[in-house]
Amino acid sequence: MTAAGTEPLTRRRAPRGSARRNIVAAATELFARRGYEATSVQEIVAAAAVTKGALYHWFGSKSELLTSIYRELLAEQTARLREIADGPGPVGERLRAAAADVVEHTAAHVDELTVWARSAHLIDGEHADATRRERRRYHDLFRDLVLEGQRAGAVRTDVSATVITHTFLSALGNTHTWFHPDGPLTFTEVGHQLVALFVGGLRPPEESSSPTPAGTAGDRSRSTA
Repeated sequence: MTAAGTEPLTRRRAPRGSARRNIVAAATELFARRGYEATSVQEIVAAAAVTKGALYHWFGSKSELLTSIYRELLAEQTARLREIADGPGPVGERLRAAAADVVEHTAAHVDELTVWARSAHLIDGEHADATRRERRRYHDLFRDLVLEGQRAGAVRTDVSATVITHTFLSALGNTHTWFHPDGPLTFTEVGHQLVALFVGGLRPPEESSSPTPAGTAGDRSRSTA
């Protein structure tokens, strides 16, 4: 029993509807600050102000929590890319829009995506396999847009569409290894400079001797990202 008008001396728990959101936010912050391996489930539930039961209601394990954070963002990226790829307008404009969109989405979720980039090698099994399949679908969708540009004559054909796709997405995905938030450019500004390099590099050479349609042979295999 507690006296009227007083609070029991227990931690206030998060409202039911916000529990999952709080778990994801707490895990992201702790993984970024302490590292995935050094962060315990108990530390996550304490920071999120939930019980272990609440965490395991939403996520079967710490590894599932990490992969779920990334897979949800990847699903958002894929849906956005599909909408752009299937939309109206010349393919060159859609490619620029797709590149700019992934930059904007990455910048909006840079902490979560950086945590995944640093920790993905620690995850194996079913969750890792599912994540790779979903990432491959994203790469294939982006590559197919590049292939469309090659067939339309808007994108150079002397470079494989797979090489083009991996070069841009890998450059963006590895920005966290050298980017400093106290530097002269924001993450978004760096990303848009990558877009400028990407779009500029897509243009067909002014003089080309018998260009090989690289998208017909080297790009039949699926992405291995």
